Amino acid sequence: MLKDFFIVGAGSFLGGGARFVVSKVVQTWTTLPFPLGTFVVNVLGCLLIGFFSGLNHGGDWMSPSTRLILTTGFCGGFTTFSTFISEGTALAGDHNFGWLALYTFGSLVVGFVCVLAGHSVARAL
Repeated sequence: MLKDFFIVGAGSFLGGGARFVVSKVVQTWTTLPFPLGTFVVNVLGCLLIGFFSGLNHGGDWMSPSTRLILTTGFCGGFTTFSTFISEGTALAGDHNFGWLALYTFGSLVVGFVCVLAGHSVARAL
């Protein structure tokens, strides 16, 4: 259990750092109130977790420790539900209801599609 704790912690450290960089860089691409940085991070995280899970489906492509560091650790640290909710709340508070609807439903729909796509790509390998 302690070993797994540190494995997840290492993955979370890397994922959180990657989230910070990717989100900040992507957010500079727009001046719109839409939180593009968090959207891209969460969608990319969905694609990655789908891919990593798909690699392990029906085979031994990775050890349990590798899967733990990549999925629970890296993807868990990379994606951010709390920031998604916080930014959605800010959009609502600013009366940007159109952006809020696009952000909320876009995140859910594109997220599901990306998990399925990542899983499919991995299984095709």
